[in-house]
Amino acid sequence: MAEKPLYIAFLWHMHQPFYKNGMKGKYLLPWVRMHGIKDYYDMAALLEKYPNIHQTFNLTPVLIMQIEDYVNNKATDIFLELTLKKVDELTEEDKSFILYNFFMANWENMVNKYPRYKELLSKRGLHITQAEIEKVKSRFNKQDYLDLQALFNLAWFDPMFLTDEPLCSLVKKGKGFSEEDKKVIIDKQIEVLSMIIPEYKKLQEAGQIEVTASPFYHPILPLIYNTNIARFPSPNIPLPKKSFSASIDVKAQIEQAIEFYKERFGRPPLGMWPPEGSVCEEIIPIIEEAGIEWIATDEDILASSIEKPISRDTRGNVLNPSILYKPYRLQWSRHYFDLLFRDHTLSDLIGFTYSKWSTKDAVQDFIKRLETIREGVSNLPGEYIVSIILDGENAWEYYPDDGKDFLQGVYERLNEHPHLKCVTISEFLKGRTILDTLPRLFPGSWINRNFDIWIGDEEENLAWDYLRSARESLLSYEAELIRPPLPEQAQSLAKAWQEIYAAEGSDWNWWYGDQHTSGYDEAFDYLYRQHLSSVYSLIGKEPPKYLEIPITMPFKVNPPVTMPVDLIHPILDGEVTDYYEWLSSGFYDIRKIGGTMHQAQSIVRAIYYGFDMQNLYFRFDFNLNLSESTKVEEISLNFDIISPYSARIRISSEDKQLLFSQGESQEKKIGVLAVKKIMEMSIPIADLNLKPKDEIKFIVTVLRDGVEMEHWPTRAPFTIVVPSVDYQLENWYV
Repeated sequence: MAEKPLYIAFLWHMHQPFYKNGMKGKYLLPWVRMHGIKDYYDMAALLEKYPNIHQTFNLTPVLIMQIEDYVNNKATDIFLELTLKKVDELTEEDKSFILYNFFMANWENMVNKYPRYKELLSKRGLHITQAEIEKVKSRFNKQDYLDLQALFNLAWFDPMFLTDEPLCSLVKKGKGFSEEDKKVIIDKQIEVLSMIIPEYKKLQEAGQIEVTASPFYHPILPLIYNTNIARFPSPNIPLPKKSFSASIDVKAQIEQAIEFYKERFGRPPLGMWPPEGSVCEEIIPIIEEAGIEWIATDEDILASSIEKPISRDTRGNVLNPSILYKPYRLQWSRHYFDLLFRDHTLSDLIGFTYSKWSTKDAVQDFIKRLETIREGVSNLPGEYIVSIILDGENAWEYYPDDGKDFLQGVYERLNEHPHLKCVTISEFLKGRTILDTLPRLFPGSWINRNFDIWIGDEEENLAWDYLRSARESLLSYEAELIRPPLPEQAQSLAKAWQEIYAAEGSDWNWWYGDQHTSGYDEAFDYLYRQHLSSVYSLIGKEPPKYLEIPITMPFKVNPPVTMPVDLIHPILDGEVTDYYEWLSSGFYDIRKIGGTMHQAQSIVRAIYYGFDMQNLYFRFDFNLNLSESTKVEEISLNFDIISPYSARIRISSEDKQLLFSQGESQEKKIGVLAVKKIMEMSIPIADLNLKPKDEIKFIVTVLRDGVEMEHWPTRAPFTIVVPSVDYQLENWYV
């Protein structure tokens, strides 16, 4: 009798915000175009080499619509316009824009591999403000700008396109690009964009992939249904002044998505990834009525729904695999609906961790984890499936070679593996009539099983208030229309509703508030307000003046980093002994650091740092219980000092030691370490050979089992200035 396999379901979620200013017809940001040439085509095309790898891809309609705009010459963006603009015609404003924005790519993996691009970045400066741009413009000549126009667009191509003409010759050329070279690069971009949807359609028709959809503009469906649902997982969350409730919009976003999908793929989708894995029981009948048979969300939603935790060992392996690794069924009256729940540890390893490992180690670790899961379920009745679900575009720029070595390594192993079988989700569910029943569906998203990313912050709630007001104005206008409306009225009404649906997208509130920042927060804010302003303009009303004022606040009340304000003298006992002992320290709140992707949960939650005249002090708060020795022993930290010299302080939870080394020197024990509920430590300033007013810069790396899991800060290093005897006098304040 053949041994039963463990089924593996990859679901890659492909999405970009709606960057188009509807009234002006121009795209504000270029990321559909850039990710289109770097991620969307190759993620599917790569599978052609591995016929036994079946996968699911979720393509949002708003992404497909924007890709088609570029292909059909209906889209332009300022980045594209300033690429094609002749260098002799660039204004001073154009040059400032190019110098500030045309290095928006991963420096290590995308910029530095082109020597000329790296040279231009160094010439401009790594960390530079808009004001400083004006000072450095004089360093750049016409050829510098030409090369920068070309290299920004060339660097975003997936490596698979760089080995063939016409790009191969341009890569070899490396510098000294011409106006014609720029046109060749852009023409190739449009060609690649035109290949994306046909490739997915071809692979779906061949049975190797399944293409699913999300509601059209990627809204958080439970919050569109009723913002009060946010109170269920977060009882104390502040809500907008009045609730927003639009179940009819939930239905419209889903139905429009399905019709749009059918026009491209010739069939309706069977499955759906609800945006951000956001679910609640109220939306399920609407999804089921539209013909969708299954959705997926996060394991934390499952745990809360069945009121049983997903237990893991210190390496993140699930200890109760029979709970997580199977589909469930939600039933009501005579209806039923299937759900799968992603393994967020495996998903986050791909999204956030393996990019820092060697390819060989990452591939081996991933396959070993799957084999461990299979061993845990092989003797249990039934068949099991591991759901690995994450963004399909945002992780790869952090990998060398755009993640190709890692993906090919994983696919080669899985393609021939005798006991690990990759399937589409519908392929696995087909014919399965008996599934475990969910007693209820806990409302929440894949981020911390709540909706706090999109509601509750002052900016977010204001955005919801503005959306509700615009929608109410549109409803009033619609009610007053004489039936049937005139053709031009019907057209304006339809466009106005599309602007409402676009404003309901999740992306605007992803960037509002303190949790995430993009570098383009003002652009996202502008686009959101433009969608709402367009609603009023389309129905012949003047947009409210408040829509001219940014929702994004120029100065956040609680920034992620605060600096030390006074000397501190904490008691080092691994406990929060007194509220005031760390009150004057510096504070780094990791919960407020975010970008396009959001890790389910970091290991470190917050870092405190400060000093007195003799010692530097550090405190670490974790998202795990450090009083459990089985977990403590797996966690270690490295302090990597990068200035005024290079050195490392290795922090071992297991040995309760701080070990200092510089270069090849032997480690020596320094300082004091205390670990209980938190981790606290002191390091004598004298042991670090520092003098008063010396500036020490460092980063902190978190390791589990000796493997790097995360590092902080994610951008500039921590900086501490060693206090002088006059520190308190110099820093006295009322």
